[in-house]
Amino acid sequence: MTRLGLISDTHGLLRPEAIELLRGCDHIVHAGDVGDPAILQALGVLAPVTAVRGNVDREPWAQALPETEMIDVGGLTVYVLHDLEALAIDPGAAGVGLVVSGHSHKPVIQQRRGVLYVNPGSAGPRRFKLPITLGEVVITRGVPAARLVELCPPGDLDSRP
Repeated sequence: MTRLGLISDTHGLLRPEAIELLRGCDHIVHAGDVGDPAILQALGVLAPVTAVRGNVDREPWAQALPETEMIDVGGLTVYVLHDLEALAIDPGAAGVGLVVSGHSHKPVIQQRRGVLYVNPGSAGPRRFKLPITLGEVVITRGVPAARLVELCPPGDLDSRP
């Protein structure tokens, strides 16, 4: 069993709740809009990190981040990109079992033609009335099972930047 933590759209804010939930993961994926390289450094203390560049990651440090990444975790091929609309491959034909994206800030778990798609939502500053979430995928013998975790209660107005 492999535990894969999914986080996206931190926009420079790494919440203590996110750190606690990601603690113990075997690998962490950040699906873009990181906002601050210190976030990737802090996540790297917890587990190996794969991160892609989001549309707000324009500073010089972010140029080192790829726009897409394909990795193997726990016997599962994972494709990571920021905006699902930019998906330029056929995941199933490429042998991908999990596609991780961000950008919309809307948490989603969806199965399409044998491929699991997960957007962990946004773990950064609250936008609109969307929840503050991250994701977790448990991979057992190459088979993923995903869940979303809400970091702040629905009534929390969360005035943090």
